[in-house]
Amino acid sequence: MRRLLFFIVILIAWQSLGWFVPDNRLILSTPVEVVQAFFTSLIDGNLFADAMASIIRVVVGFFFAVILAIPLALLAAYKSSFGYYIMPIVNILRPIPPIAWIPIAILIFGLGDNSAFFIVFLGSFFPIFTNTYFGAISLPTTLKNVALSYELSKYQFVNKILFYYYLPYIFTGLKIGIGMAWMSVIAAELIGSQSGLGYFIQMNRLMLRTDNILVGMISIGLIGYLLHFLITILENKIISWNKN
Repeated sequence: MRRLLFFIVILIAWQSLGWFVPDNRLILSTPVEVVQAFFTSLIDGNLFADAMASIIRVVVGFFFAVILAIPLALLAAYKSSFGYYIMPIVNILRPIPPIAWIPIAILIFGLGDNSAFFIVFLGSFFPIFTNTYFGAISLPTTLKNVALSYELSKYQFVNKILFYYYLPYIFTGLKIGIGMAWMSVIAAELIGSQSGLGYFIQMNRLMLRTDNILVGMISIGLIGYLLHFLITILENKIISWNKN
């Protein structure tokens, strides 16, 4: 209830700003104008088309990041010779923000989906890889001793102990990764795409349509929250035993 009241107060203050500052529309549209712009963009189909373009890019890039990052991280954790060579590369590339790769992505893949897929892949790969890797190498000695005491086979050790131990780490990486993927695709679309919510914001910036810019920003926030929520639901279904 307090959150709702706080949200209402913010909306009233925002709307009041538009009433008392006549030229505010060019800087920040009022909530009423944003709602009107939202329904207009929704009815003409532009907002839905751009949102779907962004979601598809995120799903594709995120999918390839998942199927590559998790196996590589586990291999690096349990094959020390492989980890010896790959971890320095990961630690050098990881601090580079995805947006810094956009010029290279455009040069290699051109404008459009392929460059966006690449940027999304990079944005989500490193959080997934890092969390999976540190989950795999942090297995307590106690659990290893339990496996030795019960004379578990390698298959049983992986299936009954390792899998359940590092799965929460993987889901933490997935939740961070999907957020990074979503931010990355918007950045890529602002610069190198002709569709998507980033492109939607950029075009309306050129037309000085702050109401539509805010519509795009709010849509980005809502969809990003939804993507995180979906992974959380999947996490609760798969590892319900890990609930606090």
